Order: sequence, then structure tokens, then C-alpha cells
Amino acid sequence: MLRFIARRLLETIPVLLIIITATFFMIRFVPGGPFTAEKAVTPEILRNLEAHYGLNQPLYRQYLDYLGSLLHGDLGPSFKYPNRTVNEIIGDKLPVSLELGFISLSVALALGLTLGVLAAIRRNTWIDYVCSSAAMIGICVPTFVLGPLLVLTFAIHFGWFNASGWYTPIDRVLPCLTLGCVYAAYIARLTRGGMLEVLNQDYIRTARAKGASETRVIFRHALRGGLLPVVSFLGPAIAGILTGSFVIETIFQIPGLGREFVNSAFNRDYTLVLGTVILYATLIIGLNLVVDVVQVWLNPKLKFE
Repeated sequence: MLRFIARRLLETIPVLLIIITATFFMIRFVPGGPFTAEKAVTPEILRNLEAHYGLNQPLYRQYLDYLGSLLHGDLGPSFKYPNRTVNEIIGDKLPVSLELGFISLSVALALGLTLGVLAAIRRNTWIDYVCSSAAMIGICVPTFVLGPLLVLTFAIHFGWFNASGWYTPIDRVLPCLTLGCVYAAYIARLTRGGMLEVLNQDYIRTARAKGASETRVIFRHALRGGLLPVVSFLGPAIAGILTGSFVIETIFQIPGLGREFVNSAFNRDYTLVLGTVILYATLIIGLNLVVDVVQVWLNPKLKFE
């Protein structure tokens, strides 16, 4: 396992380098600059600003300087927020996005696993049809549609929740429910399929023949194998929840990192765009590694190859 983890970590180095290089040059080739959106400044002031941030140097020199700073953990200064570095902005905004993602993932797992298991053990009954229909609706309705619908219903019509903000625990309900329900639908479908496949195995029949209760059969024997498709999906799902927070944070006006990433793209804040891309890429690669390790732990037939 240690050799597997070490090899995967070494493989991430060229992947991250490709991501950094592609993002660096793509954002620089986009029309406009970090200071073009500001009110008109004189050419002298513009030259001084570019000299202060090193934008007057050749592009290859800027790239090499950025890589050198990155090796020391310095993501550079923000072009949009004076006297603030990208490290400080990420340190302030990342906890909000992580909280949103963690609660949304918990909602997705709680709803998805419950619906999937119920649909599998009550196959071809009204419970199965209701759970499967709810999962299909969740797959078909995107977050940018579900979010405004929940705001219209529960915030504006009933007045139970706030339409925006991230100040009190009740403000977490609508955004986390919006983001979690979409992935709960996929988890429910995968859980149902995995459980149905496992429930037809010989060792399940043997456990029932020995007199094991249905609860013990489900939670002791079937659930571990039935969750393998869900575990495989969790890597992309967590990545989707992190990137999907861009939309949710914009809809509900949440002061998270996803919203800053969207604003930095509009503001041509080169360093903040690069910093958030590097952070999200690192998180996704790390989460996929964790998912691979958990898969082998759940299924001993798999090898660390």
C-alpha cells in the first residue's frame, strides 16, 4: 500500500505541472487584464502597476518566477484586493466551502443510501417505485434550477429560511439541501443496483439459511459489497460537490472560495485564479487516492496495482 501511495503521489507532480502551465497561459491569453476593469488610469500609472506586479516582464519569465514562488508555498499577491495575498484569501474562504461541501456530502449520503437500500430490499413494490422516481427527478433537475425553486418555496412563500447568507445554522439548510439532493439521486441509483447484485449472491442465501435476521443480512453481509459502486462514485462526487459549490455560493450569496473563483475570473485576477485551480486540483487528486484505498479495503479481491 505504501508503494502504491508513493507512486500515485509521484504521478501527481507532472499532472499538477500540466494543470498549472495550462491555466497560467490560458488566463493570460484571455482578452483584458487585471487593471482594465478599473476606472481609466494614465499610461504612467498603468506601467507602474504592471512593474509592481511583474507584468512588464516576458511571459516565460513570469511563468518561471511563479513556479519559483510556488515551490516556497507562495501563491502570490491578489491583483484585485490590494495588500492581500492569495494565501490569505484562500485561508479565509476555504473553511466556508469545506463546510458547505461536508454538510452537502452528508445530506447526499444520508438520503442516497437510505433510498437505495429501501428500493433494493423492497424491489418492485411501491417503495421501490417512489424511491427510484425521486432519484430520477433528482438526476434530471440541476442545482441552478433546484436552488431557486427551494428559495421560492421555503424562503419567500413560507418564510422558514433565509434566501441568502451564511450567518446562522439555519442559513445552511437550503444551500446544503440543494447541493446534496442532486448527488443523493446518483448515490441512490448506485446503491440500489449494487445491493440488488449482492442480494442475489450465494453467501447471502447461506446467511439466510442459517437463520440470520434480515437486518443482520443487510447491514452485516450485503451492505459492504453493495456500497462498492458508491465508493467508486465518491471521488467524482466529492469533486463535483466542490466545483458545484460555485453555482450554489453564487445563488445563495455564500462567502466561500467558489464565489471568489468566479469573481477572480471576471476580474482577471491571475494569481487568485491559479491559486484556486491548484487547490481544487490537489484536493480532487487526494480524494481520488483515498477512494482507491477504501475500495481495496472493502473488496479484498482488488490489489494495489
